[in-house]
Amino acid sequence: TMLPRCAAPVCHVLLLVLCLSAAEDFDWTKNDRSSSFYYGTFPTGFSWGAGSSAYQTEGAWDKDGKGLSIWDVFSHKKGRVLRNDTGDSSCEGYYKVKDDVSLMNELKLNHYRFSISWPRIIPTGIKSDHINEKGIQYYNELIDHLLENKITPIVTLYHWDLPQVLQEKYGGWQNVSIVNHFNDFASLCFEKFGNRVKYWITFNNPWSVAVEGYETGEHAPGLKMRGTGAYRTAHNIIKAHAKVWHTYDTQWRGRQKGLVGISLSGEWGEPVDINNQKDIEAAERYVQFYLGWFATPIFHGDYPQVMKDYIGRKSTQQGLGSSRLPSFSSQEKSYIKGTCDFLGIGHFTTRYITQKNYPASRGGASFFTDRDLAELVDPRWPDPGSEWLYSVPWGFRRLLNFVKAQYGNPMLYVTENGVSEKMQCTELCDDWRIKYYRDYINEMLKAIKDGVNVRGYTAWSLLDKFEWDEGYSERFGLYYVDFRSKNKPRYPKASVQYYKRIISSNGFPNQREVETWKRRATETCSSSNQLLAADPLTSHMEMVTEIVVPTVCTLCILLSAVFLMFLLRRRN
Repeated sequence: TMLPRCAAPVCHVLLLVLCLSAAEDFDWTKNDRSSSFYYGTFPTGFSWGAGSSAYQTEGAWDKDGKGLSIWDVFSHKKGRVLRNDTGDSSCEGYYKVKDDVSLMNELKLNHYRFSISWPRIIPTGIKSDHINEKGIQYYNELIDHLLENKITPIVTLYHWDLPQVLQEKYGGWQNVSIVNHFNDFASLCFEKFGNRVKYWITFNNPWSVAVEGYETGEHAPGLKMRGTGAYRTAHNIIKAHAKVWHTYDTQWRGRQKGLVGISLSGEWGEPVDINNQKDIEAAERYVQFYLGWFATPIFHGDYPQVMKDYIGRKSTQQGLGSSRLPSFSSQEKSYIKGTCDFLGIGHFTTRYITQKNYPASRGGASFFTDRDLAELVDPRWPDPGSEWLYSVPWGFRRLLNFVKAQYGNPMLYVTENGVSEKMQCTELCDDWRIKYYRDYINEMLKAIKDGVNVRGYTAWSLLDKFEWDEGYSERFGLYYVDFRSKNKPRYPKASVQYYKRIISSNGFPNQREVETWKRRATETCSSSNQLLAADPLTSHMEMVTEIVVPTVCTLCILLSAVFLMFLLRRRN
């Protein structure tokens, strides 16, 4: 018999937990978290989208002349990724351009954010070595197909898949020589795609590249250069970003008329005790060591003062002759300042922050101890998926207002926002995701009402995909992907219908209408759920589960009905 693999997911219990909701006053220094929902719509022309990245979705890791990336190599090492999963085939997005664009059409998206795999178009990462025309052809096809369907491409140049040759030859982002190689790669993209692509993002979440790639080693290339690796990486990423912005500005902007920005991740830090000055400063420090590390040089020309103070002081206490945080020359500061046409914000969750002193020992220096703080979570916050991701909608509005205040209200695009689930079972009725999107998008609407210049929103992500060191154990997708099947079929979760209604209404028009959305969205998922939960014996039996299972179910229901009528008649 084919039984559902999981009937009532445990996570539903978590959803009964009360969600602390939004602050009425956008002043993040006030500890007011009343939970009123705001009914209203977004400005005309607001852009709705969904996102993905190359290594997480394309698959085809060694096809058509693609070179190795650091993630190809990292995921093939035993023990680096949960269950030794790899992105080798992932969602097979490389072969499913038309299918996936039709899913975007179904959602009525205005934009699609994706990344270009550097080793797919320059296999070694070094432009003078070789350019792979088949890689260029693939992205041309994707871009053209999006435009035919009136979907704006928003293109990320670097979403973590560095060509392996650059890692082996130069030490990757540790070496300043990479700045020129990245600039060559970006120039090639502007040349080949810039006549159609008008929104460019240089880097996605460089915080993760620096900290998880070169400090903790959880991500590729898996290096643990504690206390120095992350800072040097970030320093070269900021220089590379600025160089690419200037290249576009001087050589391409005139004829292509596009915009170049960067996508930074920022989680909100809220003081544990709003009346304790040390906690208030620690919470501010948390955000400065996260978002400010990259945003402050790009908007103001140099690192946040608090980073320079803390890392400098700890370096001195460790007996070092200079700070572990590298410094920019005065020429570099003016070159970097202002290199941002729009700022992308990736945001998922919030932490409570309190002051915690870490003594500076010579061997124990790290990015985390440099900050002198501790991160806490409220046990009442819902956490349906990733262990780091709790649903705390009010933190989103605070972060957006912080960005407005700190950086002169720049043009913002939310480039990543969404929630995962971590279940062994198939679950298309993702009511916790519906609630997450509803509440977070509503807090963004309040921030726009506060005067924050948000122009677009990107749900993360279009599809379930490879989640880095967590492999396929976490699912962020609006569409479920059956990774057990060779063809990687996609199935809509209930959140597809819900997000589609937000898009078509451009927000939350009125209470009566919005309250029907969830009910309508979940009407369709239950039957598909049963279907998917039936574990096909082999992947070539998909057709059997799609045709036979519903037929058998229908027969069972009919037979039960006949049997009931027979019993009732006998009783009468």
